[in-house]
Amino acid sequence: MSRILAFDYGTKRIGLAVTDPMQIIATGLDTIHPKDIMEFLKKYLVAEEVEAFVFGDPKQMDGSPSDSAQHVKGFARTLKKTYPHIPQYWIDERFTSKLAHQTIMQSGLKKQDRQNKERVDTISATIILQYFMEEHRLT
Repeated sequence: MSRILAFDYGTKRIGLAVTDPMQIIATGLDTIHPKDIMEFLKKYLVAEEVEAFVFGDPKQMDGSPSDSAQHVKGFARTLKKTYPHIPQYWIDERFTSKLAHQTIMQSGLKKQDRQNKERVDTISATIILQYFMEEHRLT
């Protein structure tokens, strides 16, 4: 089997999470600056087989697209052009940052480590991936 790669896209950082090859466990992979993401993916996809991309779908509380939605959609279009054979899926990402912060608070990390924004982005991507995996196990 191959991996599933999830993105928590932001204009300053992109959190990445990935499944194991058996698609049982979601794990934080890295946090990458948007200008470096295509080079990172080029190398990663040579080393690892990826079956699908999962994106956090940024929405307002009322379900309408958030201000950052256009950036994520643009990134997804770029990936679709570059990797047309890899299907894309979308998961509602409302509350993932809040859940990531709660996870960090409960982890017992020192205050300085808890304030690491890159860690929040990676954990958010992991939560997005976990939601996707749970949703697709049921179907």
